[in-house]
Formats: sequence, structure tokens, C-alpha cells
Amino acid sequence: MAVAEVQNHETTLKRKKIRFSPWRPGPFVLLVPALASIGAISVYPVLLGLWLSFRDTTLASPTDTFIGLDNYRQIVSDGQFWNAWVHTIQFTTASTLLETLFGLMIALVLSERFRGRGIVRAAMLVPWAIPTVVTSKMFGWLFDGQNGIVNYLLRSVGLLQHSVNWYGSPDFALATIVIADVWKTTPFIALLLLAGLQTIPDSLAEASVIDGANAWQRFWYVRLPLLTPTLLIASMFRALDAFRIFDLVYVLTGGGPADATEVLSTFTYKNLFSALQVGYGSTLSTIMFITEMVIAMIFGVFLLRKMREVGQ
Repeated sequence: MAVAEVQNHETTLKRKKIRFSPWRPGPFVLLVPALASIGAISVYPVLLGLWLSFRDTTLASPTDTFIGLDNYRQIVSDGQFWNAWVHTIQFTTASTLLETLFGLMIALVLSERFRGRGIVRAAMLVPWAIPTVVTSKMFGWLFDGQNGIVNYLLRSVGLLQHSVNWYGSPDFALATIVIADVWKTTPFIALLLLAGLQTIPDSLAEASVIDGANAWQRFWYVRLPLLTPTLLIASMFRALDAFRIFDLVYVLTGGGPADATEVLSTFTYKNLFSALQVGYGSTLSTIMFITEMVIAMIFGVFLLRKMREVGQ
């Protein structure tokens, strides 16, 4: 027995020496390719953009000098920037609220059992699967000021006397873009909320029915408190995505008319690729990045509080 114990002890020591040998690569070496890829694709562009935001770099001329915070001071007094920033906040707020509301309604319906539920769930994802450029052109035809079907239907029911130039009017252009985005992205929110609803035990709803709760009370006191963390996560994802909206605006209105739909993404694009102002455009990108971080932090605070309340 003593000999066997000594042999086992020596084997264990050899294994430890092999495991902790300084000449043997550890498991973290396997992460090097992935970390290098992430650094080259994500980290390096962010740091480069931050560095360029402190420089006066213009591709139209050989200008490339360090100017410190001058680009940020210029943003403070730039009326076009604030116009785009306000439009971006308006679009983000309106689209996130509407998509969360409609997505919750759709998720509640699809969580119930009914005939053909699988087909309805699959059909719900069709708008989300359509490319954004296609959606933009489709809504451009629907809301066309002369031959659009929206004007035709509204005139037919007597809600309009004359056709409205929806995306060509400063008063209606941004609302038209919000409608198009809500139609396209609501299924994404509904899908996330549907997954959250399916994690709620059916026994809780059954217990509330036994206690005499009606449908509204079951939703408000049982389902909604447990669904709130998922609701906040879905809203955060959507808000962050809506804040950087570009393709829908660029294809449908291009930021017009009269900058009525100019958002930060299109404004940054014009400075970077049209005016070739790399330094100022990088500053705009940095401001967008900082704003998205603030939005994520706000949602994160509410999410942590709610998760503590429900005990998750």
C-alpha cells in the first residue's frame, strides 16, 4: 500500500509539473486568434476614430494637424449637428416605444394556443427578413405624393381632401420613416418578448385564475413583472439600433427635405464621404458612440434594479 501511494504521489507531481510548465502553452493561447480578430475589426477602428477626432484631417487637401478639442468645440456651435441629434432622439424614442408596445401585443397573442399559430409566427417574421433598402423603396411607393396607395385609401374614406406629399414634406417626412421602421422591426421585438413569455411558468397564471384574477389582472400582476427584464433588454437592443439608423433614411429621403429627416448617421456620412472631413466626421462618430454608451448605461441601471426586484 505504501509503495502504491508513493507511486500515485509521484504521478501527481509529474502531472502538475507538466500542467504548470512555463514552456507549455496554456489554454489562453487558443484565444489569441479570436482576440486579434476582434481587436483588428472592433477595437482598432474605435481607437483610430477617437485619435482622428482630435485632428484636422481632410482628404480633399493634405491637411493633417493635431488641433486638440477644436472639433468638439465646433460641434457645440454647429446648428446642423444639433438638428440631426434632435431628429435622432425623436426617431429613437418614437420607434422604440411603438415597436415595444406593438411587439408586446403581438407576443401576447402568439403565446396563446390557437389553430395555425405556427404559420402566423412564421409570417410575422417576413417584414423583419426583408432588407431595409427594399422596405425603403416599398414605403416610398406606398407614401408617394401622387400615386401612392396611402393617399388613395385616405381620400377614399374621406380623411383627406387632397394628396399629401408624405416623405417630401418637412411636417410628415420623419413620421413616415418612423412608420416604415415600426413595420419592419416590430417582429424582432415580438420575437424576443415571445421568448420571454414562454419562460414564465404556467402554474403562476393558473394559480391567479384560482384566486379569481381576470385576464387583465393576470397580465398586469403576474406576467408583466416577470417579463419586465426581457422587455428592458429588447427595448435596449432596439434603442441602440434605432439610434444609428442610416439606410432607411438615406434611401427614402436622404436627410431631406430641408434637413427635416437628417439624423446623426447621415450627417456623419456626408461629412466623412462627401465633404471628406475625416477629422470632423470622426468627432461626430465619437459623439454617437458616447451617446449610445449613455443609453446602454441608463437601460442597464433600470434592468439591474428590476432583476433584483424579481429575484433573477
